Amino acid sequence: MELDKILPVEVVFAADWWHAHGGISFDRDFFFHPLRRVEDERKMEQALYERWGAFGLGAERGQDLPLVGATHLAAGFLIPEMLGCGVDYVEDGPPLVHPAKVPSLEMDEDAPFNSEAFRRFEHLTEALKTRYGYLRGDVNWGGILNVALDLRGQDLFLDMADQRTEVRNCLAKIGRVLDRFASGVQEVTGTSSISVNRNVRHLCSPVFLHSECSHTMISQEDYEDLLLPVDIEWSCRHRPFGIHFCGADPHRFAESFAKIPHLDFLDVGWGGDVRELRRHLPDTFLNIRLNPATVVHQTENEIRQTIRRLVADSGDPALTGVCCINLDKTVADAQVSAIFQAVEELRMEMRAND
Repeated sequence: MELDKILPVEVVFAADWWHAHGGISFDRDFFFHPLRRVEDERKMEQALYERWGAFGLGAERGQDLPLVGATHLAAGFLIPEMLGCGVDYVEDGPPLVHPAKVPSLEMDEDAPFNSEAFRRFEHLTEALKTRYGYLRGDVNWGGILNVALDLRGQDLFLDMADQRTEVRNCLAKIGRVLDRFASGVQEVTGTSSISVNRNVRHLCSPVFLHSECSHTMISQEDYEDLLLPVDIEWSCRHRPFGIHFCGADPHRFAESFAKIPHLDFLDVGWGGDVRELRRHLPDTFLNIRLNPATVVHQTENEIRQTIRRLVADSGDPALTGVCCINLDKTVADAQVSAIFQAVEELRMEMRAND
């Protein structure tokens, strides 16, 4: 897989960091008002440049960019809202999704694209396109099981036992909705998944990154029966194809992931056994995620040693990236700098050994 640099590295800050250090409020206008979209992303780029410009952050400061979604925030809310979930927009946090607790597994695949939430998104994109002549960025489109749980709540697990066929059909419909939305965004902006994980922007082709955050709640058998078929299909139609797994046990699915014909990118949740994953996925780009709750309590040297260990476990720096997502307002600037410094030290060592 072609990269713009060896060992790409990214950090993403939690909403409370942006609220405290950048004065950003995450009300509904942040996501849907055309001028606010552009102004706030510009403020975010500037804030990053002032702290970590030496490491390449904030490279687009001073530019007014027609970004259709939040590129510096982890926020997967739009698809659930399009499907009828309630969403609360708060000043210092990401949008809060409330499970719809729908009474059945039936769903109309066209309804999300006729919803008020989707109309707001269309208005945003039309206004930005009219003003700037083009569009960039994308919107976190979540994942099949994530969305199913937003719709059905914990009853979905009972459905898996009592209504297996209906669950399978429902998940397939959600998959088609997600495919339609993400593919539609990519057609007009060129990307679909930077808002899922910013590290994909360092790959020379746009990654179709399927979020599987909630897979930590199901068995390997349930994954292979209910969800693996979609990943297999998408891996053949959307290249590069990737899986975002932020849970602590991605290695539990290593054998299953190895059945995907083209798993080009895997987001490796903190706690995942990187060596085990590499054993099963020798040709997959492993994007190693640091634990933001741990980083804020580590010394700079401890952060460096953690990164060195995990990159070594991956075994192939050319197929490895590093990221830390959702660093909150308690993180020190020096701790963030240590992440970038550790990666740069590794790059220098690799160049010296070439």
